[in-house]
Amino acid sequence: MKQVDSISVAELMEMAKKMYGGLVKGVVDIKKDLLVVDAELHADQEAYLLEKGSDQQDLWGINLYPAKFGTGDFVEFDSMVNIRPSQKNMSRSVEDEQIRKKIIELVNQKVVK
Repeated sequence: MKQVDSISVAELMEMAKKMYGGLVKGVVDIKKDLLVVDAELHADQEAYLLEKGSDQQDLWGINLYPAKFGTGDFVEFDSMVNIRPSQKNMSRSVEDEQIRKKIIELVNQKVVK
């Protein structure tokens, strides 16, 4: 597991090869602008950020597809940690468009060519 300030697409490609062959799991803290990647489970990344002082309501699970960098399919909003009835998010996706935009902006700041 790795908390990143900046990560290259090439690094993500290597992570994807080692674990899933096409994707890298990640969790973002949209309030603290944090990104954690490279773990088998989103729940492990979420637990790591909670231990570091993040608030659960600010954490969202995503998948990154390095081969699709630069397209609308680079970020996938799909994680069990996203199911949050208390925040009216009833699915594994991120249903709030504003939160989705924040996540994409954060990923775009952290991932470089």
